[in-house]
Amino acid sequence: MAFTSFLGRVLFASIFILSAYQEFNEFGVDGGLAAKALKPKFGVFTSHVQSHAGIQVPEIEIKHLVSAAIFLKGIGGILFIFGSSLGAYMLIIHQLIAIPILYDFYNYDNEEKEFNQLFLKFTQHMALYGALLFFVGMKNSFPRRLHKKKVPKTKTG
Repeated sequence: MAFTSFLGRVLFASIFILSAYQEFNEFGVDGGLAAKALKPKFGVFTSHVQSHAGIQVPEIEIKHLVSAAIFLKGIGGILFIFGSSLGAYMLIIHQLIAIPILYDFYNYDNEEKEFNQLFLKFTQHMALYGALLFFVGMKNSFPRRLHKKKVPKTKTG
């Protein structure tokens, strides 16, 4: 059972670790392809937040967002493999930030091709988010192992 759990965590975390590795290799000076893809989506997201919620979003360089994503996915994935709740929380934070920005299906009409593609990726990443919440919930629901003190045997005689 322990090996199966470990293998499941390795396979699950490989999604995040391989993505972080690819983004790290493409990073360059300006943040690479991830920054180029993120910049317009982040601009639309900040304008939506500012217009609908009335919250001023601070100016953030896109390459800093990409480097934070690489850190959260890479370190969080590695920690998750070893069963760390901290790693799961790091991946949860990444998912909470990335999902509404990257998979903005709500900006398209449901007749458009992009709507279906983005909605499919949105639901897939929501499933990953749900699996992370399940992991944290299960991890916190089991009582920690208590080391039992050995009681010395009494001599009868």
